[in-house]
Amino acid sequence: MSDNPVAIEIRHIVKEFGSGDRLVRVLHGIDAEIRSGELTYLVGESGSGKTTLISIIAGILFPTEGGVTVFGKDIYSLSDNDLVRFRLDTIGFIFQQYNLIPTLTAAENAGVPLVAAGMGRSEATKRGRDMLEKLNIADQADKLPKQLSGGQQQRVAIARALVHEPRLVVCDEPTAALDAKSGRRVMDLLREVALVQDRAVIIVTHDNRIFDLADRILVMEDGRITHDGKEMPDH
Repeated sequence: MSDNPVAIEIRHIVKEFGSGDRLVRVLHGIDAEIRSGELTYLVGESGSGKTTLISIIAGILFPTEGGVTVFGKDIYSLSDNDLVRFRLDTIGFIFQQYNLIPTLTAAENAGVPLVAAGMGRSEATKRGRDMLEKLNIADQADKLPKQLSGGQQQRVAIARALVHEPRLVVCDEPTAALDAKSGRRVMDLLREVALVQDRAVIIVTHDNRIFDLADRILVMEDGRITHDGKEMPDH
């Protein structure tokens, strides 16, 4: 186990959906620690509970039982308003659906979290453009989402997740829409973000082209963590 400080502490997380005869338990008492300065992968078959778990870690979905501490804050003890503010300030999200705003340019979309945090629109857009440059798509900065390819939209979504320099970045299949070279570039950037002592990156992925970049791989099966190590287990 690494000596890096714990960024996220997951304590006995249970998640159930439905009620009565239709009650389904998706997560079965998960305990884990995510360390700062590391790239942690969450790997498993569809339906194993990965997206549910990262949604709970990110403060989007309340657990049925258990708690999550993110950089020392017990997030489910916060008021609704404080939790929203904490997410805005601390967490960057990269989901499979890009959720770009169709009427905003790529640079404006990338700057959205800064506007939400109170920054003026022109400064936020400038910083969005700077982040697009890091992702090698500055030439697309003034285009609307419908004018971009799927891979370009994905990179705009990644720029948006990173623009406010969040301490925790949560990614759901960030390389799914990308060719091998673009996927590698995105992972290199995420790695650059992750390898800072007071930050952490969690990536849900099926993409075995990038497994070698992980510092740690957690494998989920049927709502439980069945493997925790530097490499994928041999089956």
